[in-house]
Amino acid sequence: MNWIYLVVTGCFEVVWASTMKLSEGFTKLNYDVYTVIGMILSFVFLSQATKSLLLSVAYPVWTGIGAVGSIIIGYVFFKDQVSNWTWVFILLLLISIIGIKITSKS
Repeated sequence: MNWIYLVVTGCFEVVWASTMKLSEGFTKLNYDVYTVIGMILSFVFLSQATKSLLLSVAYPVWTGIGAVGSIIIGYVFFKDQVSNWTWVFILLLLISIIGIKITSKS
């Protein structure tokens, strides 16, 4: 269950980062609210995950999911330009996240 919490918290990190972009510097109240809710839920699920996962495992996985997810959302919805080399490093980041999961004792 702790790994499910960790995936969920990473997804909420992507939500709040995306809605923060949509809030245009916290000038659009509805997106401001979504951003804050996403932040709160992200931290709630992270705190649940770290009850049984090591911080040295949970934190990099959480930020990795957030980073990869934010890049993909930026590319798909915000038309961010992503170079071929960036995709290579995204793949390496995904491999690293999976490697942390496989090699952790949690």
